[in-house]
Amino acid sequence: MTSLSVEMLAAEAAEPITSAGNAQLGIAVLAGIAVIVLLITKLKMHAFLALTIGSLALGSFAGAAPADTILSFTKGLGSTVAGVGVLIALGAILGKLLADSGGADQVVDTILAKASGRVMPWAMVLIASIIGLPLFFEVGIVLMIPVVLLVAKRGNYSLMRIGIPALAGLSVMHGLIPPHPGPLVAIDALDANLGVTLALGVLVAIPTVIIAGPVFSRYAARWVDIKPPENMIPQRPSEDLDRRPSFGATLATILLPVVLMLLNALVEIVVDNPENGLQKVTMVIGSPLIALLAAVLVGMFTLGRAAGFTKDRIAGTVEKSLAPIAGILLIVGAGGGFKQTLIDAGVGQMILEFSENWSIPALLLGWLIAVAIRLATGSATVATISAAGLVAPLAADMSTSHAALLVLAIGAGSLFFSHVNDAGFWLVKEYFGMDVGQTLKTWSVMETIISVVAMAFIMLLSLLL
Repeated sequence: MTSLSVEMLAAEAAEPITSAGNAQLGIAVLAGIAVIVLLITKLKMHAFLALTIGSLALGSFAGAAPADTILSFTKGLGSTVAGVGVLIALGAILGKLLADSGGADQVVDTILAKASGRVMPWAMVLIASIIGLPLFFEVGIVLMIPVVLLVAKRGNYSLMRIGIPALAGLSVMHGLIPPHPGPLVAIDALDANLGVTLALGVLVAIPTVIIAGPVFSRYAARWVDIKPPENMIPQRPSEDLDRRPSFGATLATILLPVVLMLLNALVEIVVDNPENGLQKVTMVIGSPLIALLAAVLVGMFTLGRAAGFTKDRIAGTVEKSLAPIAGILLIVGAGGGFKQTLIDAGVGQMILEFSENWSIPALLLGWLIAVAIRLATGSATVATISAAGLVAPLAADMSTSHAALLVLAIGAGSLFFSHVNDAGFWLVKEYFGMDVGQTLKTWSVMETIISVVAMAFIMLLSLLL
């Protein structure tokens, strides 16, 4: 089903950097998180420094050698920046092209003309769900941010009223719907049917995204009533443009990476042969890096040239787009470093050992294991892979529909309560200009709602099927 299997990941897993017992390791995790929160909230330390110090504190409390802790942190930081960081940079370039050319104005003006008032949050969740279907969460974020911020600014909406529905749409697709990597790995591990999982996933996703998105955004906007951060809002061009890109050309440019990634996912499902020539091509053009790079290159013509930009003007736009995201890249990278330190310390294995003797229904067991690993490591992917590997024997005697529901239960658990050990937490915090407390009250609560509501519908379906 997918080249990424539980067996491969297990074989590549490194030995823990500490021999600490589970009790000491659990205390070390809590202490590391406490250090980060204290430094940021009380001492007002920059999140990059706080995450770095918190990672070192975690390793120290767990009894790991300082050199091993530093190696884990830098490995996680490097891999996060190499992956997510490049996508953020390409997204920033595309966003700047959209803003300077007037393309973003065109999209926002069209959305505001077609949907307003109470309809707007529903429009945002629909757009985000469509865009997020084939995309990694981080890619969807960088594509949606310019539109979210401009709609909130122009329409005078609370940022949470517009932003939460968009985040919910992206997150639900990422955690529950194949062809996203997490659900695909779980389907492979449990030998579940992809088509049945996709169908049941959509059934669960629709009410979940409604409750966690437009409905919850009403309360989130009351708890955290903020406006879009001025430094992140795509600015109008300093001079009036004689022309700007059409709505169709702008939308096509934004959706280009979506189409390329969706094409790759469909070919992988239908062909399922890495040696096939067509699949080799789509694997390249449908990778997040190439898909976003293609959108940037196409955007230089469909956006920049369409607005009458010269080559020098386009080059200047690209250069100006990168400076504002330096802080975001460092913070997200440090979040990845802290997550890797947790993983290398053996926190995932600790959770698995605790869960071996839990005598509860399989669906609930899969969800709880994924929740525990998600809370401890901050990684939805690690939570999905670990939980799927542990409960795989239970799926052998399940019906086709219940095996698919077990996949969805694990995916739902992997989204539970994103906090300071999740790079996505810092990505949302910085883009939306919130502090740690505001991010916990909005983004973290939204993720928890998605996890719990999805699990409730999964359990309901298990009674009906």
